[in-house]
Order: sequence, then C-alpha cells, then structure tokens
Amino acid sequence: MPLSEALRSAGAQGRDSVAALAKLVREAFVAADALDALRAEMRRADVKALPAGVTGKYDIVGVSAPMAKVYDLVEKVMPSSYPVLIQGESGTGKELIARALHKYGPRKDKPFVSENCAAIPETLLESELFGHKRGAFTGADKDRKGHFETANTGTIFLDEIGDMSPGMQTKLLRVLQDGEVRPVGGDRVIHVDVRVIAASNKDLRELVGKRMFREDLYFRLNVITIYLPPLRERKEDIPLLVAYFLQKALVETKREIAFTAASMKALQKHRWPGNVRELENEVRRGVALCDDVVDAIDLSPEVRGA
Repeated sequence: MPLSEALRSAGAQGRDSVAALAKLVREAFVAADALDALRAEMRRADVKALPAGVTGKYDIVGVSAPMAKVYDLVEKVMPSSYPVLIQGESGTGKELIARALHKYGPRKDKPFVSENCAAIPETLLESELFGHKRGAFTGADKDRKGHFETANTGTIFLDEIGDMSPGMQTKLLRVLQDGEVRPVGGDRVIHVDVRVIAASNKDLRELVGKRMFREDLYFRLNVITIYLPPLRERKEDIPLLVAYFLQKALVETKREIAFTAASMKALQKHRWPGNVRELENEVRRGVALCDDVVDAIDLSPEVRGA
C-alpha cells in the first residue's frame, strides 16, 4: 500500500477511535448524571429512621389533624378521675391512650393494670378482676388479689369491654357505683379507689340498642369518650409511623434501612384494615426482605395490589 493511502487509513481509524471514545465519555457522563439524579430523588423521597424524641404527644406517634383532636381531649380529661371510654377499631392503639392518661395524669406514680376482657372466660375473668379466697374453686389453694385491688389508687384498663358477659357487666357496675369489690368465695367487700378506662372496637351504643350491653353500665363508662381514628383517616401520619418502626428495627438489626418513594406510595394507597398494628408488621416484613432499601417489591401482595 502506498504511504499516502496508509496515512489516510490510519487517520480514519484514529478519527473513528476518537469518536468512539467521545461517545463513551458522553454516555458515562449521562449515566453519572442519571445516577446523581436518582440519588438526589431518593434523598428527597425515602423515609429513614426517626430521630429520637420526634413522635407526637404523650408517647403516641402522629401529628395529623385527627390525632391533634385526640391529644386535645386527652389533655382535658387527664387531670380528672372520671371513667373514660376509648372507642376505635382494632390496632388503632387504644391502650396507648389509656397509658398516656395514666402516665401524665395525677395517678402517674400509682399502679396501672391492664386486662383484655375478650381473652379470658367469664369464670376466670371474675377471679382476675376481683380476686378470690382460698378454696373458692378447684385450684384456689391460696388467697389472691384481683386487678382492682392491685390497681388501688391507680388506674385499671379494661380492653374489649364490649365482649364482657352480662353477669360480669352487673358486677362491674357495682364496682363503679360503690367502689367495692367482693373476691370470689369471700364474704367481705374491699373498698378501692381506681380510675376505670375501658375500650372497645365495637359500638357500645349499638350493643345497648341490641340489649347486648347494659345501658346503665354504658352511661357509667361513657362519662368521657375518646374516638381513636383508623389509620385510613390519618394517612399523613404513615411516613412518621414508618420512620418510628424503622427506628425500632434499627435497634434490633443494627442496619441502616430506608423506604423508597415507590414503597411509600404503595403504603399511602393501602386501606389498612388492621390499622397501625398492620403497618408495623408491614415494616418488619420489608426490613426482613430488603438489603438496605425497602422498595415496593419487598411489600406484601395486599399492599402492592393497592
């Protein structure tokens, strides 16, 4: 090949190589810009663990308008010793409200006792609440204090009171009226000073209309009612709740984890029939399945399907 043709061929190859190199450089810059943009978007959109002390009020997570109304009512009734009825769906955090009323009220240094009325048969519930004397029934080998006596001068929280049997309702009414409890198998009454906070996921007024709950007991308990909204009515609290549960996960797993914008969008769309309890389980699932970032694919099918 003549020298002139060889030079032209080498020059053409050189130009092609330079053009190819320039293309690679441009693509690299575009990719870097896209990566920087993605990182910036994730910094703006993701949800990470909540800084300590940032929750809401009274150790309850939530800053939405519906929760602000709850806090306002809690603050008003806290100084009194009147009975309080907390109504709300399962998983909304009714016991948190009861504990807040006790912890920040005048009985804060006194006992707080909690009992789920739906979890214990009637015969055992009477013994749990009022105590029993030795020999009152098979297995009662010694005297035992009931929850009311244990909670004397403090607070007792009766959860799912709508499931209490008619017979137990009558006995509870007597305690509210007279401030006296009679242990099972006992012949003497015990005077107690206890603030009663009751909760139910059922509409007690509706149960009264169906003659499934004593009307006089309902009015005794219904001095002050606090309605706890379901999570679907305060979805603006979801990012805060997710961050709070991530903070708990951080303590357990020692990992830095974040929820992406896509996963948060799915969480915001879900109806949450199980309320805050269901959301906490969803966060735990995401943390268990992800590497360091929880994306929509890490969520349960029910939440992704929303």
